[in-house]
Amino acid sequence: MARTVLPHDAKAGPTKPEVRAVLHSKLDLAPTDHFAEVGSCTGAVTIEAARRAERVTAIERKPERLEVSRKNLAANEVSADVTLREVEAPDGLPEDADALFIGGSRNYESVLDHAVEAGIDRVVMNVSRLEVAGAATEAFRERNLLDEVVQLQVSHGYQLAGATSFDSDNPVYMLVGSSNEVATDGGEPTGAKRSLSKRDGGKR
Repeated sequence: MARTVLPHDAKAGPTKPEVRAVLHSKLDLAPTDHFAEVGSCTGAVTIEAARRAERVTAIERKPERLEVSRKNLAANEVSADVTLREVEAPDGLPEDADALFIGGSRNYESVLDHAVEAGIDRVVMNVSRLEVAGAATEAFRERNLLDEVVQLQVSHGYQLAGATSFDSDNPVYMLVGSSNEVATDGGEPTGAKRSLSKRDGGKR
C-alpha cells in the first residue's frame, strides 16, 4: 500500500495513521465497494479508501476543508472514482453505499438514520469526546446498528535522557456496526444482523 502524504493543512488533526489502519480493517472495503465518508477534512481516510474501493463519495460542509481534501487527494495516487461534495450530512450521501465512515459528531443521528434506511452494510464512527461517545453508542443501539465499541490509545516514542519515553495521543472511541435486514424467508430470526454486501451476492 502506498504511503499517504498530506502536504496541505486543514487546520484540524487528521485521523492518525494507526487509527486509520484499524478503521480500514473494520470497514473491510472490497474492490467493488462504494465507500461514503462524512467529514473528509484532510482527505486522509478518503485517500486510503480510494485505494481499496471502486467508488468513493466524501462530503464536507466547510469549503476550505473540502479544498484541502481535493489538494491532498491530487497529491496521492488513487484509482477509484472519487466524488467530493460540499454539503452538510446527511444531504449528499449516496443511497447505494456499501460502507460509511462518520468522522465527526455533527448531525450523526440523521446520518445513522440514513445508514439504516439505505441498508449500508458497514458503519464506523470515530469519536474523541467521552460524552459524545456515550450518546453515539446509545444512538447506534437504538437503531440496532451496534456490533462493537473499540477504544484506541496510541503512544509514540521519543528520546529522553538517553532512553525512550512515550507521548500519548488522545484516546479514540470507534463505534462499529452494520445495518439490519429482517429475514422474511424463515432462514434467520427477525431482526438478526445479516451482511448483504455485493461481495456476498446480497441485495438490498
